[in-house]
Amino acid sequence: MSELYKKAIEVLENNWRGRFSIPCAKLYPFQWFWDSGLIAIGLAHFDMEKAETEIKTLLDSQWGNGFIPHIIFHSESDSYFPGPDFHRSDLHPQSSKKYNSTGMTQPPVTGFVLEEIYRISKDKKATLKFIESTIDKVFFNHQYFYNNRDPHNEGLVYIYHNWESGTDNSPIWDDIWDTMNPPEYTFERRDTTHVDPSQRPSKREYDHYLYIIDIAKEHNYSDAKIAELSPFLVQDPLFNAMLIKSNESLIYLYEKLGKHEKVSQLKKWQEKSIQSFNSKLFDEEIGAYVHYDLRNERPLQFLSSSSFSPLFAGIPDEERANAMVEVMLKKFGGEHQYLCASFDPTSERFNPKKYWRGPVWINLNWMLYNGLKKYEINDIAQRVKQDTIDMLQNNGFYEYFDSRKEMHNNGKAGYGGNNFSWSAALLIDLLEG
Repeated sequence: MSELYKKAIEVLENNWRGRFSIPCAKLYPFQWFWDSGLIAIGLAHFDMEKAETEIKTLLDSQWGNGFIPHIIFHSESDSYFPGPDFHRSDLHPQSSKKYNSTGMTQPPVTGFVLEEIYRISKDKKATLKFIESTIDKVFFNHQYFYNNRDPHNEGLVYIYHNWESGTDNSPIWDDIWDTMNPPEYTFERRDTTHVDPSQRPSKREYDHYLYIIDIAKEHNYSDAKIAELSPFLVQDPLFNAMLIKSNESLIYLYEKLGKHEKVSQLKKWQEKSIQSFNSKLFDEEIGAYVHYDLRNERPLQFLSSSSFSPLFAGIPDEERANAMVEVMLKKFGGEHQYLCASFDPTSERFNPKKYWRGPVWINLNWMLYNGLKKYEINDIAQRVKQDTIDMLQNNGFYEYFDSRKEMHNNGKAGYGGNNFSWSAALLIDLLEG
């Protein structure tokens, strides 16, 4: 076992909180939806009981309508803003009575995470038993999305807040902020006391974030009212690709379990979703998938790491997949660049140090690696894997990394939180692969 592998296990052990993992100490002291799913993949390699507990705790926070929140506040902590007192999940009549949470969600990774856990398991029979006890909750979550987040019945679901995308301050949202003029909020940031403020969203960006939440709260987090009134309403290729990938996993696992009653519904969702995804979100001019602004009825024509996430879900055909990889290599893959920056390095909006405005993220690289392997584009898959390992080896288990190779000479090209759980978890999976 390599030193890097051992260190990754240590990071995960230190971030374990008895029933769930935190992304990292101080900066993120609670349980996050998509973090938990991806962390469970790493845990499954060396502690299956913890991996299963992680997922059980996450699903235990599910609301009465199938919704799963993006943050579950298991404890009191003043080190994070906005906390439970701002989010007021209790305003929704079907919210969890057991846990305080946000009224937003995150990319729905749980379906494919269950399949990954099964793939990793050395005791398939026991793992299938665990999956049998949890899979219906994941199906219920998917049902929530298609019933409540797809106003035009296209098979594409919307997000109503940039935090739901997982790519919080992406330059993609700048054009939406230009359509809004939120009030100036008075609040005390917590993230910038732990991390260099130049690496985080600005105060004015936070005004937009809080304003969108206030609109949702005003209507008790009603999906119908949010669809009608939220100034931010976007069909996101990353979010929808995760849902489609998770649908595919649920079909596989239900068939494995011999439980076929929900498979036909999943297949119907899948067919409609993939067709709409390819016809609406693919931009011929750019040569990859883009976000669609549902509020203002326009595509947001920017390349980001999200543009390539459909490879992970097998959405493009082989010809399109190969053409997309050419676009990625041209824009993101220069000899002085690590793959794959979170935003187009050739854009004037690119910032290689600032959160989702340019740095490389391990979770998107892990998806890209597995997507490229699916299409047997193995040489580029190996490059993504090696770039990922090199960044972690050179800097440690940071939240995100500079994409410029020359910045990695002194071990200070990792940014955000350190000893970050999904960076450690997915590194373990890459080393095992």
